[in-house]
Amino acid sequence: MVSPVTVVKSEGPKLVPFFKATCVYFVLWLPTSSPSWFSALIKCLPIFCLWVFLLAHGINFLVSHRSASRILAGLIFSAVGDAFLIWQEQGYFIHGLLMFAITHILYSSAFGMKPLDLKAGLLMGLVSSSCYAFLYSYLSGPFTYLVAVYIALIGFMGWRAVAGMQLCNDLWTWTKLSACIGAMLFMVSDLTIALNKFCFPVPYSRFIIMATYYAAQMLIALSAVESRDEEDFRKRS
Repeated sequence: MVSPVTVVKSEGPKLVPFFKATCVYFVLWLPTSSPSWFSALIKCLPIFCLWVFLLAHGINFLVSHRSASRILAGLIFSAVGDAFLIWQEQGYFIHGLLMFAITHILYSSAFGMKPLDLKAGLLMGLVSSSCYAFLYSYLSGPFTYLVAVYIALIGFMGWRAVAGMQLCNDLWTWTKLSACIGAMLFMVSDLTIALNKFCFPVPYSRFIIMATYYAAQMLIALSAVESRDEEDFRKRS
């Protein structure tokens, strides 16, 4: 198994632009009440940096590793979704929801269906059902079923990330762990969005949403380079 030190040394420098772009977002902290293309750019910039992070490993790597290419595609849809959500009060919330639904399908496909781990699936199904049951009374119109579908998709994505970690079988790797933590943080971010939008104001909601979201995307992007790190490690051994 590749050590975390090896992962940090090989991938850390490529993530520096992402960390800088994230700092820019939080330092500028542009008001959401005045959406603009500039605020959309600042919000999407960390995700653009994650595109570059994956592309820095080479086109051949992305072509030969389907999971990495699917995560890159998920990041592209995420950026489009981020842009739509800048104008959510102008009627583009559902458009953003659709983009992130596609993102979760791509991430689920990247994580794969092996091992199946039905226990993890049952647990994630229980968590997802509980979240929807809580939100249900606050939903109306098309959101009643749109939120249900979205929760099912992100719950499925979380299941595949948890199942892939294989912690109980001692087959886990640091990058699979990053995918698992990333998926959980994504769920926390989206749950905070739902609570704040449909139920009640969540204190510091924007900070919680964006901090967990950027961390989630970084960790999921990092999980895409696992096979590359293992190849490099074997070459050096």
